[in-house]
Amino acid sequence: MEFFRIKRDIPFMKHALILNAVSFLTFIAAVFFLVTKGLHFSIEFTGGTVVEVQYAQAADINRTRQIVEQMGFGEIQVTNFGTARDVMIRLPIKPGVKQDQVAGQVFSALCKADQGQVVAHKEVTPQGESVERQACAVGAAEPLKMTRSELVGPSVGAELAHDAAMALGFTVIGIMLYLAFRFEWKFAVAGIIANLHDVVIILGFFAYFQWEFSLAVLAAILAVLGYSVNESVVIFDRIREAFRKYRKLNTHEIIDHAITSTISRTIITHGSTQMMVLSMLLFGGPTLHYFAVALTIGILFGIYSSVFVAAAIAMWLGVKREDLVKAGPAKQGDPDDPNAGAVV
Repeated sequence: MEFFRIKRDIPFMKHALILNAVSFLTFIAAVFFLVTKGLHFSIEFTGGTVVEVQYAQAADINRTRQIVEQMGFGEIQVTNFGTARDVMIRLPIKPGVKQDQVAGQVFSALCKADQGQVVAHKEVTPQGESVERQACAVGAAEPLKMTRSELVGPSVGAELAHDAAMALGFTVIGIMLYLAFRFEWKFAVAGIIANLHDVVIILGFFAYFQWEFSLAVLAAILAVLGYSVNESVVIFDRIREAFRKYRKLNTHEIIDHAITSTISRTIITHGSTQMMVLSMLLFGGPTLHYFAVALTIGILFGIYSSVFVAAAIAMWLGVKREDLVKAGPAKQGDPDDPNAGAVV
């Protein structure tokens, strides 16, 4: 489906050198901020305390967050899970505070806000084990109870960071193999450089502004990798088709035609996706905020890198018709056949 069609090819590759110089400077700036400032990791990577509480009624997330923030733990995460009554609170490590006491302090503050008193109950788990759980008693009612508390140690965080790096690495390798198998190794190199360009710039934004880097942000980065390579594949596929169809055009003219012919599709696809991501950014609350921020940055730079980074690098690597179109037996009437039109 196309909303419009541009009849005259736009000379994108004419300005490829300038635009790639801008990309290179942006990339260097992102690497500089990553090295000098580093990422502000969430407690999934640095360790901390996880507290799960359950309200008798639907939980007011904003009120719960305000109560815990007043305790001075720094960057915290308060999210719903399971049902609207269940709340998960993640707290970073606080110097001078014993981590095994943090859960009790947080629950006491939440209970005090409801004018209640903390009491202990013994419950039997489905496995037959007897455990002690804390509840908040207000008269005969219990509007709040703590269902679980867990300490996430630094070693667990380091393991998650290692697994995250492995996931990113395997994704990159898989994308390169796919592009090399479907197209040609020059496209594989160009595509992976463009994708890593997007990833590093996203990380650079998070390093510069010291936004919290969590598992949700990592998921957004992996999504951006797939999203960006999809755009590159569409352009690469159109380049291959153009090489077969327009034999008198040179390489940069072929690339200009391929990019121009996909502009309508790009606007529809990326515009629709960006509308959805912006809705998460504006109305998703703190839980989805940085996830949506990472996707927004990735989508915008993904369009840019697919057009001005991947296509340009493929051109500079010397991609040509012979790389993508296998020569076959010449047919009568073929303009490339030296004997075309000969009469015997």
